[in-house]
Amino acid sequence: MLRQVALVSTTKNVSLGEATRVAAALQKQVSGDLAPAWECDACISAFPSLREVPVGYWPMLVTDDIHEPGAAGMHLDGQGRPYCLIEFGPSWSLAASHECIEMLVDPSGNRQVAGPSPMPGQGEVSFLVEICDPCQDAQFGYTIDGLLVSDFCTPGFFDHNAASARCSFTGAVKAPLQTLKNGYLSWFDPCSRGWYQQQHFGAAPKFIALGAPHPGYRCLREFTNGAEADHRRLSHVSAAAPAVIRALQRLRAHQAASVASADALEAEIRALTQRLGALSFRARRRPAVS
Repeated sequence: MLRQVALVSTTKNVSLGEATRVAAALQKQVSGDLAPAWECDACISAFPSLREVPVGYWPMLVTDDIHEPGAAGMHLDGQGRPYCLIEFGPSWSLAASHECIEMLVDPSGNRQVAGPSPMPGQGEVSFLVEICDPCQDAQFGYTIDGLLVSDFCTPGFFDHNAASARCSFTGAVKAPLQTLKNGYLSWFDPCSRGWYQQQHFGAAPKFIALGAPHPGYRCLREFTNGAEADHRRLSHVSAAAPAVIRALQRLRAHQAASVASADALEAEIRALTQRLGALSFRARRRPAVS
């Protein structure tokens, strides 16, 4: 089923033109990179306001300031429909890519897959399918049309029997269940009846016990994202970071090429209209044959 996703800016810092460029990059990523691996596709469009989004679209809202760390990311509304909140910042396209991909692969926020726990002493567990979290840091992302987008895990990431398989799109993840710097992985242990995470926010990965979701939670993704995983920072990667510098260089090159292509096409159109106009003028002046 082809999903419909709406990217909407609610901040004056992001124009409709910029939102449209990011939506186009996300469209390329979803259809060209994500769909072949996860068999899910979407049509991604930018809209000037939430009120103009047609019914049935899944909204992604870019806003100025999300004060609560757990508020950034994907949520479910009162009818169980997914939506995303993205905080504006210099690298907000990275956050948008992250949220869009995870929403499409797991729109319920509850999708799980079984496998052996990376935590010593645990056996078979259920991993929450959040495919950007283990490799979410900007240094592992890549660019599309000069815009920074997120790396994501492939199905092989959750298959401990597929050690030779590609575990993430860029290849940054080298082994199943590996969490890279500033990444994390969440799972449920049926024996202890608790949720756990492997977090790599410091010098080395560590295991964290999350306990059980609070009563009335709407989705497991919302619950696990509240454990030291502040998705707002994906929008605020330092301008000095190598990934951001590379993306900016690529963006400038793309913009220069776009301007040159537009100038060339406009010149061709002017020449075409002038040529057709001359032919039409000569045809009108041609004497009628009696």
